[in-house]
Amino acid sequence: MAIREHPPIGTILMCDFNQGFREPEMVKHRPVVVISPRIVARPKLCTVVALSTTAPDPVMQYHCQVDFDPPLPHWMDSKGIWIKGDMVQAVGFHRLDFIKFGKGQTGKREYYYSTLSPENLKKVRSAVLGGLGLTPLTKHL
Repeated sequence: MAIREHPPIGTILMCDFNQGFREPEMVKHRPVVVISPRIVARPKLCTVVALSTTAPDPVMQYHCQVDFDPPLPHWMDSKGIWIKGDMVQAVGFHRLDFIKFGKGQTGKREYYYSTLSPENLKKVRSAVLGGLGLTPLTKHL
Protein backbone atom coordinates (compact mmCIF):
# COMPACT_ATOMS: atom_id res chain seq x y z
CA MET A 1 0.00 0.00 0.00
CA ALA A 2 1.42 3.39 -0.99
CA ILE A 3 2.00 6.20 1.48
CA ARG A 4 -0.69 8.89 1.64
CA GLU A 5 1.14 11.85 3.16
CA HIS A 6 4.59 13.31 2.75
CA PRO A 7 6.83 11.69 5.37
CA PRO A 8 9.33 13.64 7.47
CA ILE A 9 12.85 14.20 6.14
CA GLY A 10 15.05 11.23 7.05
CA THR A 11 12.25 8.64 6.91
CA ILE A 12 13.32 5.24 5.58
CA LEU A 13 10.90 3.75 3.05
CA MET A 14 10.78 1.21 0.23
CA CYS A 15 10.55 2.51 -3.34
CA ASP A 16 9.33 0.56 -6.36
CA PHE A 17 11.59 1.48 -9.26
CA ASN A 18 10.27 -1.41 -11.42
CA GLN A 19 7.79 0.57 -13.54
CA GLY A 20 8.96 3.22 -15.99
CA PHE A 21 12.70 3.02 -15.33
CA ARG A 22 15.31 1.30 -17.50
CA GLU A 23 18.91 0.30 -16.81
CA PRO A 24 21.28 1.94 -16.00
CA GLU A 25 18.56 3.62 -13.88
CA MET A 26 17.35 1.77 -10.81
CA VAL A 27 14.95 -0.99 -11.76
CA LYS A 28 13.96 -2.81 -8.56
CA HIS A 29 12.48 -2.37 -5.10
CA ARG A 30 15.03 -0.58 -2.95
CA PRO A 31 15.14 1.11 0.43
CA VAL A 32 15.37 4.90 0.25
CA VAL A 33 15.64 7.90 2.56
CA VAL A 34 13.37 10.93 2.19
CA ILE A 35 15.48 14.06 1.66
CA SER A 36 12.86 16.67 0.72
CA PRO A 37 10.36 18.52 2.89
CA ARG A 38 6.71 18.66 1.91
CA ILE A 39 6.41 21.21 -0.90
CA VAL A 40 2.89 22.57 -1.46
CA ALA A 41 3.43 23.01 -5.22
CA ARG A 42 4.51 19.34 -5.57
CA PRO A 43 1.62 17.33 -4.14
CA LYS A 44 2.21 13.58 -3.91
CA LEU A 45 5.90 13.89 -4.85
CA CYS A 46 8.84 13.13 -2.61
CA THR A 47 12.59 13.35 -3.27
CA VAL A 48 14.52 10.31 -2.09
CA VAL A 49 18.04 8.93 -2.19
CA ALA A 50 18.67 5.21 -2.67
CA LEU A 51 20.17 2.85 -0.11
CA SER A 52 22.07 -0.38 -0.70
CA THR A 53 23.06 -3.30 1.54
CA THR A 54 26.03 -3.96 -0.76
CA ALA A 55 29.18 -1.87 -0.51
CA PRO A 56 29.95 0.02 -3.73
CA ASP A 57 33.11 -0.88 -5.61
CA PRO A 58 34.86 1.50 -5.65
CA VAL A 59 33.59 3.69 -2.81
CA MET A 60 33.25 7.27 -4.08
CA GLN A 61 32.72 10.64 -2.38
CA TYR A 62 28.97 10.29 -2.93
CA HIS A 63 28.78 7.02 -0.96
CA CYS A 64 28.66 6.69 2.81
CA GLN A 65 27.78 3.97 5.25
CA VAL A 66 25.23 4.43 8.04
CA ASP A 67 23.87 2.24 10.81
CA PHE A 68 20.20 2.26 11.70
CA ASP A 69 18.65 2.40 15.14
CA PRO A 70 16.35 0.57 15.39
CA PRO A 71 17.93 -1.93 13.01
CA LEU A 72 16.33 -2.70 9.68
CA PRO A 73 14.43 -6.00 9.25
CA HIS A 74 16.58 -9.13 9.14
CA TRP A 75 16.15 -9.55 5.38
CA MET A 76 18.03 -6.25 4.90
CA ASP A 77 20.61 -7.01 7.53
CA SER A 78 24.16 -6.02 6.71
CA LYS A 79 27.10 -4.36 8.42
CA GLY A 80 25.67 -0.94 7.70
CA ILE A 81 23.67 0.39 4.81
CA TRP A 82 25.25 2.39 2.00
CA ILE A 83 23.90 5.72 0.85
CA LYS A 84 24.01 6.03 -2.95
CA GLY A 85 24.20 9.83 -3.14
CA ASP A 86 24.36 9.76 -6.93
CA MET A 87 20.93 8.08 -7.11
CA VAL A 88 18.48 10.87 -6.20
CA GLN A 89 14.93 10.77 -7.55
CA ALA A 90 11.68 12.70 -7.19
CA VAL A 91 9.05 9.94 -7.07
CA GLY A 92 5.30 9.77 -6.66
CA PHE A 93 3.74 8.50 -3.45
CA HIS A 94 2.41 5.51 -5.42
CA ARG A 95 6.02 4.17 -5.54
CA LEU A 96 6.65 4.52 -1.80
CA ASP A 97 5.70 2.28 1.10
CA PHE A 98 6.86 1.62 4.63
CA ILE A 99 9.24 -1.30 5.12
CA LYS A 100 7.33 -4.44 6.07
CA PHE A 101 8.57 -6.56 8.97
CA GLY A 102 6.10 -9.37 8.48
CA LYS A 103 3.08 -10.30 10.57
CA GLY A 104 2.96 -9.96 14.33
CA GLN A 105 1.47 -12.35 16.87
CA THR A 106 -2.01 -11.00 16.14
CA GLY A 107 -1.59 -11.71 12.42
CA LYS A 108 -1.53 -8.01 11.61
CA ARG A 109 1.22 -6.69 9.31
CA GLU A 110 3.99 -4.78 11.08
CA TYR A 111 6.00 -1.94 9.57
CA TYR A 112 9.35 -0.30 10.24
CA TYR A 113 8.87 3.34 11.21
CA SER A 114 12.10 5.22 11.73
CA THR A 115 13.93 8.36 10.71
CA LEU A 116 17.66 8.92 10.51
CA SER A 117 19.51 10.59 13.34
CA PRO A 118 20.71 14.16 12.71
CA GLU A 119 24.29 12.83 12.36
CA ASN A 120 23.28 10.27 9.74
CA LEU A 121 21.10 12.79 7.91
CA LYS A 122 24.13 15.07 7.64
CA LYS A 123 26.08 12.16 6.08
CA VAL A 124 23.25 11.61 3.58
CA ARG A 125 23.16 15.27 2.61
CA SER A 126 26.94 15.30 2.15
CA ALA A 127 26.77 12.22 -0.10
CA VAL A 128 23.95 13.76 -2.17
CA LEU A 129 25.93 16.97 -2.64
CA GLY A 130 28.87 14.84 -3.78
CA GLY A 131 26.62 12.98 -6.23
CA LEU A 132 25.45 16.29 -7.69
CA GLY A 133 29.01 17.62 -8.04
CA LEU A 134 28.42 20.15 -5.25
CA THR A 135 30.98 18.90 -2.71
CA PRO A 136 32.16 22.47 -1.83
CA LEU A 137 28.71 23.09 -0.30
CA THR A 138 29.22 20.39 2.35
CA LYS A 139 31.00 22.96 4.54
CA HIS A 140 27.57 24.56 5.06
CA LEU A 141 25.98 21.42 6.54
